[in-house]
Amino acid sequence: MREARSSKRKYLQVVAVILLIVFLLSAVLLFVNLWERFGTRSSFQGEVVGPPTLTYNGEEYILKDDEDLEVILLLGLDKFEGDVVDEAADRNDKQSDFMMLLVIDDRNREFTAIHINRDTMAEMNKLGIGGKVVGTVNQQIALAHTYGKGDEVSCGNSVEAVQKLMYNIKIDHYISVTMDTVPVFNDLVGGVEVEVLDDFTGIDDTLVKGETVTLMGEHALNYVRTRYGLEDSSNETRMIRQRQYIRALYEKTLEKFESDENFIIDASTKIKDSLVTDRSITELQELFRKVSDYRFTEIRYMEGESVKGEQFIEFNPDEEAL
Repeated sequence: MREARSSKRKYLQVVAVILLIVFLLSAVLLFVNLWERFGTRSSFQGEVVGPPTLTYNGEEYILKDDEDLEVILLLGLDKFEGDVVDEAADRNDKQSDFMMLLVIDDRNREFTAIHINRDTMAEMNKLGIGGKVVGTVNQQIALAHTYGKGDEVSCGNSVEAVQKLMYNIKIDHYISVTMDTVPVFNDLVGGVEVEVLDDFTGIDDTLVKGETVTLMGEHALNYVRTRYGLEDSSNETRMIRQRQYIRALYEKTLEKFESDENFIIDASTKIKDSLVTDRSITELQELFRKVSDYRFTEIRYMEGESVKGEQFIEFNPDEEAL
């Protein structure tokens, strides 16, 4: 009799446990279903939360939907021939001499560029063997690319460093080229006309301050890359020339693309040995075809202060402006 009662009690306990599990699973499924249907509604106060917002200077701004934006990091690497790679540390000596974010807004059919100072002090991953993260360091953001062997790993590390700097924005893709592709692409569009902004005497005597010239070949590279030896050797002054050149280069590229839609494919083929990207050549052509129909709003840049560090110039962005 006692054995029967004991068996019955165990049976009831098992049934109770099974019912409890079923109840909990049902509750979870119900919660998930409600969350999917009413995810923007608070479960406690019944208030509509809506899309994410940001409060700045007392004003509330609605953040744009990620689905409407495509963000691409453009890198110009300052290493030329004879790249050096430290196999043991999985490092190379290619730094990002030029960094720019391309923010494409599909909803408004426009795109904006954000120019990033390569001297910006930023937190970045320190990579070890095989590209594994072994810690973090605070260095000039140009050095993020030196971790890895100069390939996708290095570009990915640069992407993560810029994402952290820009308050964890999402960067969708990257395109990197070495700076020696500047004369190649420059000449493919037939040269780029600019008004020379600095005195290049003794460095490139074809670049006379105040004169309007059509940059060709190495003169184009000298114009966008040189800073040491100039009266003002700061990176900020060089960035002004780079933005001037980028605007003019974009217009000339548009002209070539309108007359020959295969221009981007042909140009990419000519610089393919210096090109590292997570987009295919065909995708690059489609990307340019899209932005060629969009309005180019402006090139923005970070405000901040450059100071002499222990070894190098350090640019500290103004947090409020950033």
